[in-house]
Amino acid sequence: MERIILLHTNDFHSHLENWPRLRRYVLAQQAEARATGSQPLTFDLGDAMDRVHPLTEATNGQFNVELLNQLHYDGVTIGNNEGIGNAKDQLLKLYQQANFPVILGNLYDPDTKQLASFAQPWLIITTEQGTRIGILGLTAAFPATYQPLGWQIKRATDVLPALMDQLSPQVDFVVLLSHLGLPVDRFLAQKFPEIAIIIGSHTHHLLPTGERQGTTLLAAAGKFGQYIGKISLTIDSQHHLQTATATVQATAELPVLANDAAEIAGYQQRGVALLSQQHLAQLPQALTSDPHAPNAAIKVCLAAIQQAAQADCAILNSGLFLSDLPQGVVTANDLHQQLPHPMHVIAVKLTGADLWRLAMEIEKNRHFVQHFPLKGMSFRGKIYGELVLRDWRIDPVNRQVWVQQQLIQPEQTYTLATVDNFMFIPFFPTVAIKGQVEFLMPDFLRNIFGHYLQQHYPLSKES
Repeated sequence: MERIILLHTNDFHSHLENWPRLRRYVLAQQAEARATGSQPLTFDLGDAMDRVHPLTEATNGQFNVELLNQLHYDGVTIGNNEGIGNAKDQLLKLYQQANFPVILGNLYDPDTKQLASFAQPWLIITTEQGTRIGILGLTAAFPATYQPLGWQIKRATDVLPALMDQLSPQVDFVVLLSHLGLPVDRFLAQKFPEIAIIIGSHTHHLLPTGERQGTTLLAAAGKFGQYIGKISLTIDSQHHLQTATATVQATAELPVLANDAAEIAGYQQRGVALLSQQHLAQLPQALTSDPHAPNAAIKVCLAAIQQAAQADCAILNSGLFLSDLPQGVVTANDLHQQLPHPMHVIAVKLTGADLWRLAMEIEKNRHFVQHFPLKGMSFRGKIYGELVLRDWRIDPVNRQVWVQQQLIQPEQTYTLATVDNFMFIPFFPTVAIKGQVEFLMPDFLRNIFGHYLQQHYPLSKES
């Protein structure tokens, strides 16, 4: 029997508190497998980077690729944080120094009508004993955000039939690297039983001993490097897959060495230092933040997004602002600490009737969201906070709405500036259901805020 070990990681999101222990474990497992006659293969499932980390922000994710290079991956796919957390030119450059292939079969460049230039549709690994393993990679399809960045993202079910038709005759079995989420993985296992193994991610699910869906083994290792996945395979002399068993190793159970903390802190310090070198503006007074009330920072930021979107009015939630901006010189680090979210500004066109409906949703949910601990959907804060409006006013008693001091007209079209989170969360469905949404790509909220500060509070010559 031939023995193969598949090691897998996913959804680091630039969480590096586990990296030194995880690195030692993976490298040791690779060495142990070789020493005991097994062949190790190592894969990552995407969302390795997250711009919430200052060094990821400062290097546009290049730092994360440097880390991945340390583990000698046999292949990776991308997550949405790579795909839509970077401008197109940044993503095209992201993997230039990688020592591993990027396997991705559903991201296309509409300019060339081909797969993204950094990716390949599949990988065929021929083991030392001649078994041919086909590796596919797919990422979650978010056309609303990929398209404005200059990409065409296709659904897994639209590309898999052709990929399987082309790959299957060339290999003994297929492994799918999935950044699609557990529900999609389960669906694909039923629809494509010829896929032997699906290694999953995106929904941060943990399958400690895997999960069987028909003939397909599903495996997953949680998030943030808290676990490392391991799949043990046995192959017979005819190169048929005989057994596949999944386990995970909790990183918290691995030993900590004396220099681990210094290494982790060093990454943070290096990122802060790089961002601090970028001077943006000079404030005459601090812009304070308070998640429980309208504050100086949100008032200026509302003006910034309204200007950028050329909108009639704007809305933001106070929980977005995690720190104050200091009086005096404001750096890219200050702005990143205040607004670490990978959120984009959107311009939403609504009729007066639909804007009135949105205003009623705001009043209905206002008190509920004040202390709501929102997670995911690009939000990196603790609570959603207060809903703060600019250039529009809601009278909940008389159920009337004004925009720029004028009572709204039901048939008139208005443009509202906000962030994409308002489109994704369920509290304000009118934005997604009735709005004509334009994403202001590729800048994030903090970049648009920073441009506004540069215009209105320019640096002095001494700065």
